[in-house]
Amino acid sequence: MATAHTAATGNRAGGRGRIRSGPVNPASAPAAPVESAIKYPVEDINAAAGTASAPLPALSAADKYVSDAVASLLGRKEVLTFLQLDGFVRRVVATVDNLAREHAPVSIWPVNPTPGRFTTGLGDNQDPAGETTINPDNSLRYSPFVIFVESIDSVKTVALYARLYPLFQQAYVELGYPKGYFNDRLVAVVDLLLATPVQTGPISVNRVDVKGPLQPTRPWLTYEFTDPALEALSAGQKMLIRSGSVNHRRLQKKLLEFRRLLAAAPLAQPANPAQQRVRTDKH
Repeated sequence: MATAHTAATGNRAGGRGRIRSGPVNPASAPAAPVESAIKYPVEDINAAAGTASAPLPALSAADKYVSDAVASLLGRKEVLTFLQLDGFVRRVVATVDNLAREHAPVSIWPVNPTPGRFTTGLGDNQDPAGETTINPDNSLRYSPFVIFVESIDSVKTVALYARLYPLFQQAYVELGYPKGYFNDRLVAVVDLLLATPVQTGPISVNRVDVKGPLQPTRPWLTYEFTDPALEALSAGQKMLIRSGSVNHRRLQKKLLEFRRLLAAAPLAQPANPAQQRVRTDKH
């Protein structure tokens, strides 16, 4: 069951884990769209910036190189507060791929989980099983992260991404897409997130009553969106909705900045993600 909170924290079996070279839950997780000709070559980003590619370490030995580059760009304090730098490239690639899926496991996020807990009703999470609404103050706990994202220099960040791109591409191949092109997947996922509808009114959720002796240790994970259209959205889209309408708009504005730099092309109209998915055993 894809719950409203699970979409922002990964599956219920979440927790810290090793980044694997392969899709999460490959037997059931849908793959990216079938690969075709490259749409958004990274070489165009380098050409626009007037930069040339530089020698890079092997992906298996790139953690310190990447960590130093990211910390130099964003600031050591901010990086330690908001990011997970161990296996950062693989974390980014796997999470981007998962944002268009039903689940995006927290154990492989490149960012730290948002502090605090998901709140509903009056904010005490004491609602009985059944329908309630997300507490309006729930969005406040996302504010520090949103402010951090807004502070990022989009031009310099995309330039660093382009410089490190061979590492991202290798991680994408190792994830299970030997003929795929990661930048195309990134742009497609950004387009999907940009198409997420902003919810301006109260958001209704339904708390599912878990029967039996084994109760969830985090009962606030047992909520799902009441509206079937919202419940059918991807993990990344649900994250945006749960962040609250103000944060949603602010994050989409920043995503649009990144999108314009990643691809000098008009916004695509995202198709139904379910229609784009194929089984991983075809790769």
